[in-house]
Amino acid sequence: MASAARSFTRLASRATPAASTVKTSATRNARFALPRQTFQSSSRRAYASEASPKSSKTGLYVGLGLVLAGGAGAYFYANNGGVGNMKEGSAGETRGLFTPTKDDYQKVYNLIASRLEEKDDYDDGSYGPVLVRLAWHCSGTYDKETNTGGSNGATMRFAPEGDHGANAGLKAARDFLQPQFPWITYSDLWTLAGVCAIQEMQGPVIPWRPGRKDRDVSMCTPDGRLPDGSKEHDHLRAIFGRMGFDDREIVALSGAHALGRCHTDRSGFEGPWTFSPTVMSNDYYRLLLEDKWNFRKWDGPKQYEDKTSKSLMMLPTDMALIKDKAFRKHVERYAKDDQVFFSEFRDVIVKLFELGVPFTSKEEDRMELKPAA
Repeated sequence: MASAARSFTRLASRATPAASTVKTSATRNARFALPRQTFQSSSRRAYASEASPKSSKTGLYVGLGLVLAGGAGAYFYANNGGVGNMKEGSAGETRGLFTPTKDDYQKVYNLIASRLEEKDDYDDGSYGPVLVRLAWHCSGTYDKETNTGGSNGATMRFAPEGDHGANAGLKAARDFLQPQFPWITYSDLWTLAGVCAIQEMQGPVIPWRPGRKDRDVSMCTPDGRLPDGSKEHDHLRAIFGRMGFDDREIVALSGAHALGRCHTDRSGFEGPWTFSPTVMSNDYYRLLLEDKWNFRKWDGPKQYEDKTSKSLMMLPTDMALIKDKAFRKHVERYAKDDQVFFSEFRDVIVKLFELGVPFTSKEEDRMELKPAA
């Protein structure tokens, strides 16, 4: 088994052509411009991915047998900057099973961040938003009544769940990670990648801890557990309430729409929510309140477009946040202060990524991984 692991084949990552740059006026660009830190090709940023195939490719992972009992530890290997010996950890351990330390997870983080920087030929120049979407969707299936779903299991890699309409396009994110990181559970890797993407797109530092176990196809969740963008406030409360979130947390989690865009061949909707779709900010809330939004006249599903540039869009679920008084007060708070948004988003995304996970560690064991310089 160890021999098979040492001789694994590194697969080539897939990338889709960059989407057309969102056209904005000079005034709008100046209004919403934010300094870039890690990513360079800021004019080509957003998210999307190819539609999920009928079956997930798990051959690289199946049969390696290196995931440790408890799901908290795994071997990690990368040909650049990783653990040089799969049985040698950050402390040079070579005896018995290797239990990763924070330094080892930092190496995984660093390599994801490096690939985000290098692989800028994807939609609008970054895989960042689709990695956040992967982490969100694998976690957002949790049901508190049955204690099923959530990030523990990574069952989206199997066709029943991977083929759910809400997960269309996420194969690109799974493929981006899979060739490089076969020695960590998918469940931990996907959430760690989400943390990395948020931080590298200038978002808040997100505490994270390992401990998720991968599950088999029998644990796939039923379709319909993720939000449907065509619905209204009652739907939001039903979906998020099933996971245990209140109104404030619903609005905070919706702030992830600052990132990425919709595509007609995935969700049916089209367009970005903001003018800087690969920068984590409170612009989503500001735009909801400050711009005028009209129904878009087109052949697609019901969605809104901004009156000024007609290049941005909002979903019915987005507009529900300003129509509903209980939601709107939080939209207003976040629009006024991005640090308030970052602080509350940080807490609620940690909660989302940990729903249903049978951790053996304590909350104080969460680690903060350092963003790339």
